[in-house]
Amino acid sequence: MIPNQEEKFEAVYKSLTEKATEQLLFNTFLKMYPEAWKQLKITFSKFKRSKQFGKTIPLPRPEESLRKSIRIWLKKTTNGS
Repeated sequence: MIPNQEEKFEAVYKSLTEKATEQLLFNTFLKMYPEAWKQLKITFSKFKRSKQFGKTIPLPRPEESLRKSIRIWLKKTTNGS
């Protein structure tokens, strides 16, 4: 849901001075890309308002979605290196 997600995660990863953890990547991403984070929350909010009453469509909260994406990217990056 985030445009150029891989490139942004890579930039965040390279900017770190400590060992990369999911929490550290998450916090740094929020600092480096506040607009992307804001857009993710807006998209989630619009989706929540647009669904019909009584219909449940599972969509993870923005925090969960971003953390999962970071976790997958970090696992792929650290296993590939």
